[in-house]
Amino acid sequence: MGSSSRIMSFDFRENSTRCTGRYIRLRPNSQQAAVTHLFGLIMSDKLTHECGIAMVRLKKPLQYYQDKYGTPLWGFTKLFLLMEKQHNRGQDGAGAACVKLNVPAGEPFMFRERCVKSNPLDKIFKSLLGEYHKLVDKGDAHPEFAKTVKEKFDFGGELLLGHLRYGTSGGYNISSCHPFFRRSPWPTRNLALCGNFNLTNTSELNSNLIAMGQHPIFATDTQALLEKIGFYLDEEHQDIYRHLREQNVSGREISAQISRDLDLHRVISRAGEKWDGGYVLAGAVGNGDAFVVRDPSGIRPCFYFENDEVIAFASERAPLMTVFDLELAAVEEVTSGHVMVIKRDCTVISKPFREPLERTSCSFERIYFSRGNDIDIYRERKALGARLSDQVLQSVNYDWGNTVFSFIPNTAEVAYYGLVSALRERRRTEVKAEILRAAAAGELSEEKLDDLILRNWPRAEKVVSKDIKLRTFIGQENLRNQLASHVYDITYGSVDAGKDNLVCVDDSIVRGTTLRKSILRILTRLNPRKIVIVSTAPQIRYPDCYGIDMSEIGKFIAFEAAVDLLKQHGKEELLAEVYRLCCKAVEAGEAVNYVKKIYEPFTVEQISARISQIVYPQGVEWAGDVEVIYQTVDNLHAAVPNHSGDWYFTGNFPTAGGYRVVNQAYINYFENSTARSY
Repeated sequence: MGSSSRIMSFDFRENSTRCTGRYIRLRPNSQQAAVTHLFGLIMSDKLTHECGIAMVRLKKPLQYYQDKYGTPLWGFTKLFLLMEKQHNRGQDGAGAACVKLNVPAGEPFMFRERCVKSNPLDKIFKSLLGEYHKLVDKGDAHPEFAKTVKEKFDFGGELLLGHLRYGTSGGYNISSCHPFFRRSPWPTRNLALCGNFNLTNTSELNSNLIAMGQHPIFATDTQALLEKIGFYLDEEHQDIYRHLREQNVSGREISAQISRDLDLHRVISRAGEKWDGGYVLAGAVGNGDAFVVRDPSGIRPCFYFENDEVIAFASERAPLMTVFDLELAAVEEVTSGHVMVIKRDCTVISKPFREPLERTSCSFERIYFSRGNDIDIYRERKALGARLSDQVLQSVNYDWGNTVFSFIPNTAEVAYYGLVSALRERRRTEVKAEILRAAAAGELSEEKLDDLILRNWPRAEKVVSKDIKLRTFIGQENLRNQLASHVYDITYGSVDAGKDNLVCVDDSIVRGTTLRKSILRILTRLNPRKIVIVSTAPQIRYPDCYGIDMSEIGKFIAFEAAVDLLKQHGKEELLAEVYRLCCKAVEAGEAVNYVKKIYEPFTVEQISARISQIVYPQGVEWAGDVEVIYQTVDNLHAAVPNHSGDWYFTGNFPTAGGYRVVNQAYINYFENSTARSY
């Protein structure tokens, strides 16, 4: 297991938690987690930062769920399922927290489990269920009497919080794994917090904490948020406490009254005044209050469902629909710039905590991150593929009869279906027109029909597959590259050697590493006449500090191509000019993206052509052509109309923090620094 903790007093430490007279040491296997992450980079060129959150708040006593559904762990099971259905959102760690309501004084009321080992979600829930079954087997807990389960089982509570983590700046050890805890002997000052977020101004937030007199630990941005919210939670608590003391309210009643009067909307409004970035935060307070916060631009996604038994939140809509067996209309989206507060009496309040900004929801959620079984995402991904048909046909010179269409597993599969569907519809229209023409001219024959209908129909093949069982890690770089070449398998004979074009759809091309060192080298074994790699996303040109953790601009293959072109055309002095402008902008706080100047001398097609040259497989016996095609920004917006966040493609950032980050990222590149740009 990863770690376990209970809240009972205020002297608990992050790496050693006291629990009813015993200590449970946290033994993170951070090396294993780092190895897993590094191997993930070998296996894919994908982006890997969009965490997942889940919250389940039961509205009835546990006995209700035992009587109706046959288990007092109904809520606990729903939390696990919501997390499992979002496992795509994080595999570097997982965590869960539980708050029990109406617990007698002296008994623990908040609990947490975290793990950063391989398959962390499975390990957490298997361990917890193992503890539960031991309690049942020993006779300490009786499922038919839910009260005993609540008393004995740590996660037999009414408020449950879950998190799936992709490690970035915070690392891969247990101390960076959500939920984070802030502890106190007062229930209304205990806080569990997890989130799916990137902030552009963590250092500024830490400076504010120092100005308040705190001593923040500069470990993760989550810690900064936790302390910021915790500071105003303390102030809210103290204000109510002083007011009640002045009215001579008894000590026993004070705690209950603070719980009733605690205003989490006010806490979040004060704490979040200067947050800059994309975020969804979920928090649980020790008294049973809870909250979910979404950024003013709606960059990060969050959905919820409520009935008379439960209110539940998740980062994606489809998991809620599946887990609770819901129709589409039953799931709602958390409003941008709002905080939803769930009081301990189950009253739900949704209020804005910041002035709303233009909605710029992350388009990469639709292109790649979120699972494609959401009906809208499924349609959008098919539309992304379909809108590439003109570019693809031009690339293969409309050679229907000698082109094979495929995809690079697995997230591009839906877009591939969209492309093939659009191609077949177009070919059907052409064939119909030719049949009518031939019939009118008296030229229609069986051979003509066979040629039109069969031999020139778009051919779809499963050319590439991924060996998901290959998990061995090899440390030396040259051996890693050799290993990567065996992660993917090809279907021999699926392409007519020397004759067919091979078109493969991918969802995004970021660094181009996998194309260069693995995919294209493997595809050349089929000896196609031409290989066309088709990206459903436009060229990634700029760092992201809201939805994806991409801070090093020099690693983007589009940027590499643009710099190469500048040098080829004798415009290398522009690199130094942009550096000076970026330095000035960062110092003055200008909200201008000067990195755009790197791309301005060239068309999208010129940069794509240079990328095609960069990724061309070297050292292989193959004389064919490679072409890389990218989605246009206009077609992206047409296919994904409600998620307009495109700053990584266009450089148009929704907040001032984004412009600071892009200019700082270029400064780091020019100075050959690997420092983060935010």
